[in-house]
Amino acid sequence: MLRSEHRLRSSLDFGSTVRNGVRVGRPTLVVHARLTDNPPSRVGFVVSKAVGGAVTRNRVKRRLRHLVKDALVQDQATDRPAADIVVRALPAAATDSERLATDLSSAWQSARRRMDDKQQPDGQGRR
Repeated sequence: MLRSEHRLRSSLDFGSTVRNGVRVGRPTLVVHARLTDNPPSRVGFVVSKAVGGAVTRNRVKRRLRHLVKDALVQDQATDRPAADIVVRALPAAATDSERLATDLSSAWQSARRRMDDKQQPDGQGRR
C-alpha cells in the first residue's frame, strides 16, 4: 500500500495533472505526469468500468499500487524532482498482467524523460 503522503486524492490535482502534464500511452495503461514544487511525488489511479467488474478493477488497482511503489523508491534513490502522476488503466490491463509491469515501467521512465526535457532552461528538449 502506498503511504498517505504519496497518494493523489483531490479531483483538482487529478484534473490539473491530466490537463497540464505530459502523456505517455502504452497498450495497457496511460501515464500522465507533471512536475510539482511540493515533495514527495504523489500518484493517483483511474480504473474505469471499461476495465471490468469491481473485482477485476480492484485487482488491477492493487497490482498498479504495488508496481508504482517500486517506481517511487527508484525515483527517490535517483533524486528525481517531485511529480504528480496519474496512471489510467485501459481494458487490456485486466487480461495481461505480465505486460502491465513492463508497460508501467516503460511509460513511467518515458514520462520522467519528457518532464526533464521540458524543464531544460533553454526550452529545447532532446528529440
